Amino acid sequence: MANSVNTNAGALIALQQLNATNADLAATQTRINTGKKVSNAKDNGAIWAIAQGQRADIGALGAVKTSLDRGVSAVDVALAAGESISDLLLQLKEKALAATDKSLSTASRKALNEDFKAIRDQINTVAANADFNGVNLLKTGATGFQALANAQGTASMTVTPEVLSLGSTSVTVATTTTIGTSTLATTALGLVNASIDNVSSALARLGTKAKALDTHRTFVGKLTDALESGVGNLVDADLAKESAKLQSLQTKQQLGVQALGIANQSPQILLSLFRN
Repeated sequence: MANSVNTNAGALIALQQLNATNADLAATQTRINTGKKVSNAKDNGAIWAIAQGQRADIGALGAVKTSLDRGVSAVDVALAAGESISDLLLQLKEKALAATDKSLSTASRKALNEDFKAIRDQINTVAANADFNGVNLLKTGATGFQALANAQGTASMTVTPEVLSLGSTSVTVATTTTIGTSTLATTALGLVNASIDNVSSALARLGTKAKALDTHRTFVGKLTDALESGVGNLVDADLAKESAKLQSLQTKQQLGVQALGIANQSPQILLSLFRN
């Protein structure tokens, strides 16, 4: 290699090595600062794209979980109200059965009838107020709802209404049902007994739907956790490894600076050739 003051090949090589070390050091510091080995598309386009797709699914599953949470809450409210209606029907049965006694005095029968009507009317009140965030599964005209079931929005879980208002298919006791006479009491008793059986069946169906929603909600939570772990495996940095690498690169950087300084001094040696 020719000795020249115009071209210092040793310094050029040392500078190239130092620049490479500085680039590696900057990348390592970025990984430590962000905690990610792939923080943007420039780091690794393919991995970044895969991770972004998984993040999109994770966000969508968050919406699915919210929808399922709403569904579970709506069914829980309906179940609580339905159980109250069932309890009211048991009270109606007691009143109706007592009113079938033909030996009752007029005053006693009137008192039983007033109690019966008051309890009867509470059924509609309970059904009308079994509302959660605009969803009511028990009142007349209820339409049920559909909860999201997957991140693509192509599947749903449907909960059909179980109308428990007076005069409905399940609660056959009507708004006009009374026990003012023993004959009316016998008729009312039959309606109450049928209503008790129907409401029990309706609550069983709602309970099954509630369990299905809750089970799927748990699955969505586990799926979200698995996807988040998968994204972490793709993009998260091993900080212990990066810490060790940082120490190595810092040492290498210092040595590179010294090597460049030595290389820059080599042209000075040529001056000795021209001394007298």
